[in-house]
Amino acid sequence: MTGLRAAAPVKAQRMRSFVVEAAKKSVGNLTKADLEGKRVFVRSDLNVPMDADKNITDDTRIRAAIPTIQYLVDNGAKVLLTSHLGRPKGVTEEFRLTPVVGGLKKYLTCDVNKVDDCIGEDVSKAVDGMANGSVMVLENVRFYGEETANEPDFAKKLAANADIYVNDAFGTAHRAHASTEGVAKVLSTAVAGFCMQKELDYLEGAVLEPKRPFCAIVGGSKVSSKIGVIESLLKKVDILILGGGMIFTFYKAKGMAVGSSLVEDDKIDLAKTLMAQAEEKGVEFLLPTDVVLADKFAADANTKVVSVDDMEDGWMGLDVGPDSLKLFQEKLATCKTVVWNGPMGVFEMDAFAKGTFGVADTLAAMSDAITIIGGGDSVAAVEKAGLADKMSHISTGGGASLELLEGKTLPGVAALNEA
Repeated sequence: MTGLRAAAPVKAQRMRSFVVEAAKKSVGNLTKADLEGKRVFVRSDLNVPMDADKNITDDTRIRAAIPTIQYLVDNGAKVLLTSHLGRPKGVTEEFRLTPVVGGLKKYLTCDVNKVDDCIGEDVSKAVDGMANGSVMVLENVRFYGEETANEPDFAKKLAANADIYVNDAFGTAHRAHASTEGVAKVLSTAVAGFCMQKELDYLEGAVLEPKRPFCAIVGGSKVSSKIGVIESLLKKVDILILGGGMIFTFYKAKGMAVGSSLVEDDKIDLAKTLMAQAEEKGVEFLLPTDVVLADKFAADANTKVVSVDDMEDGWMGLDVGPDSLKLFQEKLATCKTVVWNGPMGVFEMDAFAKGTFGVADTLAAMSDAITIIGGGDSVAAVEKAGLADKMSHISTGGGASLELLEGKTLPGVAALNEA
């Protein structure tokens, strides 16, 4: 697979062309807003992982937020930046956004300060002292239970110091919270940031106006977590490739033995229905033809590759096999749009990572295709493989990307308006 990585071309021109042509919601246009001297409440997704010493271990989300913040700064706005971090129960020291300030300063060319609250008098005083073209980080909005409850009064308090609302947190756009939906209803101008708009352009473009052939790759451990997206994609794709632990529920639905592999027995009838729908709609429905078996769920397990017709008791499938990967690669080579959500196997263990990384290598080499990584473990795998910059688009929101691919309305998007 290393040759494929080396051959992967830069996709910049193709990406720009796709964004111009992609289907767009009416979510406003940040570039149309009058920003000089305006107080702009920006909801970003700065929920970054940290180690025990509060050092940021992956600043991908911070980097994704920078273009919007820098644009606001360059146009003279006073940026009130907020986010959630973790799942705190009230004010919790370990979930303060203080470490994020240092992460932002690495990329921004302006003053970045912080206030230890997100509402109230201290925030108002801090905002009054802001210069044009500066950033104030507000405290973790989830320190208040009213945030996730989307309390209208709390949303008004968040909006009290702002003139304009910008939602750039795609990863939380599927949640109707005070900072993601409530504030948008309070302020007259509520628009999408650049990160949010890019997500919508790519994901909606893939769903509404895909370049064909259109293939979706869906993996992960359970059918139950991907029912909606599979049902939705069956109405749109030409090819559907399945991988991960969910495949064994489909095999059992076909009357095959699956050994000790993961199976959702209560989803067997659903699996039969999905396969029937694919046949009815003329969708090429691809399951692996061989799998990597293990005698235990562990990195040091004994392994062997077998046909899916030869799975044994006492052995569990933890990755797709080499013949399956070759088949998938041949099919993918014919496609012009590919959406990938969910790994092919337990890629966190080297013995079961070849399927997932093989798919990542293949997508990275597809110079004439739009390749969209739809959040979650797929993103982690692509990042681990060092191939993120070879993909057309890497989604910052697992749950949000799934819901958008399912055709659902995202509350954080629906609340936005034209600038």
